[in-house]
Amino acid sequence: MSAIQRLGLGLAALGRPAYINVGSADELPPDRSVEAMREATWNVLDVAYAAGIRWVDTARSYGRAEEFLGGWLSARAPDGVTVSSKWGYAYVGDWKTDAPVHEVKQHDLERYRAQHEETRSLLNGHLSVYQVHSLTEDSPLFHDVGLQEALAESAADGVQVGFSTSGPRQPETIRRAMELEVSGQRLFSTVQSTWNILETSAEEALREAHDAGLRVLVKEVLANGRLAVQPPTGARTVASERRIRPDALALAAALSRPWATIVLLGAVSATQLVANLAATEVDLDEAELESLSGLSVPPESYWADRSALPWT
Repeated sequence: MSAIQRLGLGLAALGRPAYINVGSADELPPDRSVEAMREATWNVLDVAYAAGIRWVDTARSYGRAEEFLGGWLSARAPDGVTVSSKWGYAYVGDWKTDAPVHEVKQHDLERYRAQHEETRSLLNGHLSVYQVHSLTEDSPLFHDVGLQEALAESAADGVQVGFSTSGPRQPETIRRAMELEVSGQRLFSTVQSTWNILETSAEEALREAHDAGLRVLVKEVLANGRLAVQPPTGARTVASERRIRPDALALAAALSRPWATIVLLGAVSATQLVANLAATEVDLDEAELESLSGLSVPPESYWADRSALPWT
C-alpha cells in the first residue's frame, strides 16, 4: 500500500467539545456547538477523502462522532471507506468542556449489546470493525465467556472484532488478547494501540500481532499533540535538518514501521490535516530512525504525563 493508503482519520477530538489534544483548541470552532462541531467534522472528512484516506476510526464515547460520521457517509456516499468504531466507554460529559467526568468505562455483555445496537444504527450499516475500547490485561472480558461468544457472533456476521489498548502494560494486554479463542477460532483480528517516538513499549508485541495476521492500527502517534507542539530537542533537530514540521516527522516514524497497517491521524481542521499529510513524502533513513529511537521514555512516565493532560 502507498503511504496515503496507510493513513486513517480518528475522530476522538471532533465528536465532542473537549479532549486532551494539545494544540487543538485554536483549530476548533470557538463556540464548540453541536452544529459547529458537525461542520468541522464533515470538513475534515471531506479533505481526508479527497486526499485518498479511506479509513475512519471512531467510538461510542467520542460524543456524537458516530452520528456525525454516519450523516457524512449518508450525504456523501463515498466509495471504499472502512469504518472502525469502539465500545466499552460511554460519553457522560453532557457536551460541556469542563465536565467533571467525560467518559465511563464498562466492559460487560450488557454494555456491549447496548452500544453495538447504537453504533450500528448511527453508522447506517457502514461498520466494518468493532473494537473493545482500551482493553487492559485485567479486564473482565478475559473471564466473561458470554461476552466473548457475543463478540464472536459479530465476526460471524462479517464485522471484524478488535481491541484497542492503553496504559503502561500494552504489550501484556496485546499478547493475552491474541490468545483468546472462541470455538477454536482466534477472537480478535485487529488491534489498535498507542505507539509514538516517546512510547514505543508495544512495538515488539504489535510486530508479533502483525506477523500472526492481525491488522494493526496505531493511535496517538503525535502523543496527543505533544510531538507537534512540544517535541523533544532530538525530534526538533531532525525535523529542522529535514526542513519539515515535527508532526510530519512523528508520523513518518510511525509509517516507517512495516507492522503498522494503519496510522491514525487526529487532525481537527483541514490545516492540521494537510500539515500531517506531509509525512507521506518523508522517507527517514536509518541514522534518523536511530536518533529518534533514543527519545522513548519509560511507559509508566509516559502514561502518567498523559493522564495529567487537561480536557480543553
